[in-house]
This record gives sequence, structure tokens and C-alpha cells, in this order.
Amino acid sequence: MRKSKNEEDPLKLWNPKTKLGLLVSSGKVTSMNEIFENGWKIKEAEIVQTLLPEIKSEVVDAGIVQKQTDAGEMTRFVSIVAVGDGDGWFGIGRGKASQMRTAIEKGTNNALLNLIPIKIGCGSWECKCGRAHSTPFKVRGKGGSVRVELIPGPRGLGLVAGETIKNLLTLAGIEDAWTRTFGSTSTSSSVAYAVYDALKKVHGLSIIEE
Repeated sequence: MRKSKNEEDPLKLWNPKTKLGLLVSSGKVTSMNEIFENGWKIKEAEIVQTLLPEIKSEVVDAGIVQKQTDAGEMTRFVSIVAVGDGDGWFGIGRGKASQMRTAIEKGTNNALLNLIPIKIGCGSWECKCGRAHSTPFKVRGKGGSVRVELIPGPRGLGLVAGETIKNLLTLAGIEDAWTRTFGSTSTSSSVAYAVYDALKKVHGLSIIEE
């Protein structure tokens, strides 16, 4: 099916509503790094789409939530979406709506607003190549009942992880890493938030002590 003009280039219809949005649309702010270095809050998904046009999204989990009301049973769709440019930017978002497509769109927008920079390095004692391909140190993250541990891997190792975690780390731009998981890892949404929590810590928090 052929896309409409609006679907082909939704940014053409963007009418910025925030000061940062106006700065980005006018070309006065030209990079995501500039936004984070100044501590500015992103409140419009179009800001990210403009500065990172190659950013990709992936539906991590989607399901149905049913609620009993006085009018009867109400069905809603819920989605967990991950976004990333494969080069150091990553986000997770949740969307809920009466239609699955709308829930995914809301999840994607929420993920763009939750975008964070990822610190990529070479923390493996087996490698020390100095190139940005893995995590700079071992780190843990938690989401619900799930805990995820990311361990630096040597160049060429690849991602030793389950499919969900592998896809998330690829979106973030991490190419080589060992991973360990604990808890109810069959819950994809908790796994996604655990990875997100770990990657936030990689950006500048504490190293795990052995």
C-alpha cells in the first residue's frame, strides 16, 4: 500500500511547541550531544527524529489489558518499544491505546522522549583495543523482577545474550558483550527496562565491584 505524503515525511507537519523544539527546527541546535550537555529536557519526539534521522524502533513486547467497568469489559493494547541509532543513543517507552497501532506509536514517541546517551568503550581485559565496541566496565540493571548484568567482551566476540537483549544492545550500538540474567526473564518488558537501567549506569555511574 502506498504511503500518504504525511506518512512519508511527518516532520514537514511539525509545529514546535517548546523552546527547544523551536531551536532545533530553526537549526540553532544541531546535535543531541548539545542537548544533553546543557541538561535540556526533550518534550517533543520530533526533536530526536530531526537530529537522529536514522534512528530505528523495535517493538519489544505487545499485549492486551482488560479492565472490568460499569459499562462492561474494556480492552486496551499495551506496547513496549525500544529505539536506538546503533551508535550510542537508546531509549525505552511504553504506550497504551484502544488500538494496537496507536499503542505502538505512543510507545515509540515515549521511547524517543526517554532517549539517553550510551557510553561505549573497550573494557575487556582480553582485548584492550581501545575502540568503542563494548561496555567500558561491568554493570547491572534492574527492571521489575529481572536483573541483567553486562560484561565487557573482546572485539569479535559478538553479543552473548538472548534474542531480546541482543536486539536491544544492537540498537544501542554495543557490538561485543557477555550478559547474565536473573529473575523472570520470560517477561520481555522487564528485560527491556533492566537493560535500559544498566545502560543508564554505563553512561557515568559506579563500576561493579568483584
